[in-house]
Amino acid sequence: MELRHIAFKKMNGLGNDFVIIDARAGALRLSAAEAGAIASRAEGVGCDQVIVLEPSRAADVFMRILNADGSEVSACGNASRCVGALLRPELGRDRLTIETRAGLLGAEAGAGGLVTVDMGAPRFDWERIPLSRAFEDTREIDLIHPLPDGRVLERPSVANVGNPHCIFWVGDADSYDLAAFGAALEHHPLFPERANISLAEITNENALKLRVWERGTGITRACGTAACAAGVSAARTGRTGRRVAVELPGGTLFIEWREAGDHILMTGPTEFEFEGVLELDGDGRLARVARQP
Repeated sequence: MELRHIAFKKMNGLGNDFVIIDARAGALRLSAAEAGAIASRAEGVGCDQVIVLEPSRAADVFMRILNADGSEVSACGNASRCVGALLRPELGRDRLTIETRAGLLGAEAGAGGLVTVDMGAPRFDWERIPLSRAFEDTREIDLIHPLPDGRVLERPSVANVGNPHCIFWVGDADSYDLAAFGAALEHHPLFPERANISLAEITNENALKLRVWERGTGITRACGTAACAAGVSAARTGRTGRRVAVELPGGTLFIEWREAGDHILMTGPTEFEFEGVLELDGDGRLARVARQP
């Protein structure tokens, strides 16, 4: 049986981890099964998303994003920061542009290993999030979800930052068993394209704590687009200012929602873990991972 040998690099942004495959020199198409096999933490490399880098006529690189379940999504903020850090030495400059299905993103590598990504402008119109029915004001929508412990999640904010987000405002984010209800809310009929589900706890006027159930992946240690969505929604509802530190289980992201231009800037660290070679068989199964330090 002929095996496909595919080089990869493993990186993470605040523990939100990625297998990055450079396919700019030759076309590469991964099936959902292959992406799932690579992402598997039991049998594969293990990651939240598989990132495939492809040529772009509009930017320095096109970034294709495959979730752990093999589904393709339009945007991933932490992956964008990792790609920015990865390509910086090759391009010989601090600034680069990344094309995604959600549009063009600008990335800039700064001091101390921090990378800033311009995530563009958020979308708040119900049709562009999208929702399955009309809401005049998406700062707070009529969604009620009872929990087994007797508590109720209700009146979330919703936004699109490259993908759909639903943010519930809670008093103690750590007190909820997000794994018990994240999937049900991700697939709620109100979200025709599914949604990332967040629990957000305001800690002061410039900071919040966030836990995230990411569509197609599950609970993640960090989600950049969720941090952006929560940050702008907190400002939009008067809970914080337009600059906010978002504390996630993997660390802190700094979100700035600029009044001029309406764009969101997200800043945080990245980490290179290791590299290696994948061996995929003809049935889309991962035969072997050759890991190199």
